[in-house]
Amino acid sequence: MDKIIIVGAGLSGATVARLFADSGMDVTVVDKRATIGGNAYDYVDKNGITVQPYGPHIFHTKEKEVFDFLSKFTEWNAYEHKVLANVKGKLIPVPFNLTSLYACFSKSKAERIYNVLTKEVGENKQVSILSLKEHKNAEIRDFADFVYNNIFYKYTRKQWKMKPEDLGEAVMSRVPVYVSYEDRYFTDDYQFMPKKGFTEMITNMLRHPHIRLKLDTDAERIFSFEDGKIYLEGKEFDGIVVYTGRVEEIFGYKFGALPYRTLKFKFKTFDRTSFQKAAVVNYTTSHKFTRITEFTKFTCEPKDKTVIVKEYSKKCKKTDMPYYPVPTEKNCNLYEKYKTEAAKYKKLYLLGRLADYKYINMDAAVLNAMKMHKKIMKENVFED
Repeated sequence: MDKIIIVGAGLSGATVARLFADSGMDVTVVDKRATIGGNAYDYVDKNGITVQPYGPHIFHTKEKEVFDFLSKFTEWNAYEHKVLANVKGKLIPVPFNLTSLYACFSKSKAERIYNVLTKEVGENKQVSILSLKEHKNAEIRDFADFVYNNIFYKYTRKQWKMKPEDLGEAVMSRVPVYVSYEDRYFTDDYQFMPKKGFTEMITNMLRHPHIRLKLDTDAERIFSFEDGKIYLEGKEFDGIVVYTGRVEEIFGYKFGALPYRTLKFKFKTFDRTSFQKAAVVNYTTSHKFTRITEFTKFTCEPKDKTVIVKEYSKKCKKTDMPYYPVPTEKNCNLYEKYKTEAAKYKKLYLLGRLADYKYINMDAAVLNAMKMHKKIMKENVFED
């Protein structure tokens, strides 16, 4: 194999592999799956509908550098993601905005809350639910408790089987309230979907004469890590390894498994053009599933049929596919043990959601890979 090996053919691995290849270096990308794209893998079904079997992925970014880089490998369809929440049978926009406010309260109460919010927070502002729950004004705190309980709390219990506060302030801070009629889930400058899907985009990234791709190849079987040395198929390897997989796997779970949540999906095709009013509807106060995604609404292409998927969150076993790191203090401390272990191997680099034990948006995955490429180039001497 080449002197640079990337473990993982998802967005993180493909980005860093392409950057090395564009620098004139030979790279081998290995992945245990038979498909390219990691959890962003998608395919076109028999009805011509692009389906994402591992759940919805939407590209959005404020970073022009990221958008310009990915634009080399795909054409785009403009798409602004809008999400509804089913709150006790009523569909309201999330994040919670002024439309949501007037849908959930009587007109007089909604106007009173609006006046207090604009006075204390300001118009056209975005504010976290955490700050509203801790606000000095009692009416704002009461309003925040309503949003918290109906939009966030029960949904979080379904998703994580934990109280939101046990997940840490970082998770709580991600939940905004809009003091405006902004109804987009993201407000980034660049919001698009790849015209032919994420798999096609990532395949194009890996289509380069300096990149060799080996699918159905499990890193655990070809690599071993002992006493600060990396072994490839039993022989000492002095090249670079960028690892994007589950970090505890390559160290034999020596400190124990890092907890994750995984997902169970139930797909269904309907003989009609539309199933629901938005691409994603969150079920925040009812049902065992967390949300329903309708894929035809991502592409906005009229079809005679439509495909939906219901998501059920559950504890991740060792044989399950990990989706969401569980960022409690205890789990983060366990991850630090693996990170310290990995630091003993000077040419091993951890990259991506699983290796970093951190939820990462798609644009952040690309940006982190760009930074990783620069770091590796700076820290190593490569022969011509």
